Amino acid sequence: MPDRPRTVTPPPKWPTALVTGASSGIGRAFAVELAAAGTKLVLVARRRDRLEALAAEVEKAGAPAPEILVADLADDDQRATVEARLADANRPVHLLVNNAGFGTRGFFAELPVETEDTEIRLNALAPVRLARAALPGMLERGRGGILNVSSIAGLQPLPHWATYAATKAFVTSFSESLHQEVRSGGVSVMALMPGFTHTEFHDRASMNRSSIPGAMWMSAEEVVRAGLQALDRNRAAHIPGFRNRVVAVVARLTPWAVSRRVVHVADRHID
Repeated sequence: MPDRPRTVTPPPKWPTALVTGASSGIGRAFAVELAAAGTKLVLVARRRDRLEALAAEVEKAGAPAPEILVADLADDDQRATVEARLADANRPVHLLVNNAGFGTRGFFAELPVETEDTEIRLNALAPVRLARAALPGMLERGRGGILNVSSIAGLQPLPHWATYAATKAFVTSFSESLHQEVRSGGVSVMALMPGFTHTEFHDRASMNRSSIPGAMWMSAEEVVRAGLQALDRNRAAHIPGFRNRVVAVVARLTPWAVSRRVVHVADRHID
């Protein structure tokens, strides 16, 4: 009886990926999706207990045992350990997912300046520093990817979300600029711009989820799958979900003088 042909499992698209903010939400979904494809994970977040639970989960599912880095990326010294890991030529990272971040909501003049400073450092500075650490090695190897999680919130001014929207506008512009700089070197850089996503983000921002129509929401898993597919196509930016793309078109066509007033009024009724 002839032997059955062996099933050969193809190697993962990204042999090793470092995911920030991996303890929950979109970051966690990235970790699970990449692990299922056989990617070796480097998990970064502040909460060790959650990282260890996630590592045990993906390893139990048959994925390679993840590496854990506990770090607050808004802290210079702790972020430096992650930068060093990304720059380690002996342990290359093929995909960097800059996902860590949070948003503050409220009247800017009344928000604690220390929190706003941390938001800027985590949402904007950390992706710059980590990308700078990862890119030289990726370019030398002639392959790699950087996926920066931005938001459609960065497409227009958002009163009561001023700092958050500004950081996401920065991340999108930064990502699209890098995309053009490095695409000829075999490296893909993309801004992923989700809309309303079921994560802990809105709880931390003290926002009532029930005020947003259910049809506007996506799951973290849907966002992640769409993001990875778009990165495979070497897109500079991607907005997952048809409704989010409609919102983005309206935002781009509406004069900012109008949109900022509309958002200001609308947000006051979201409590």
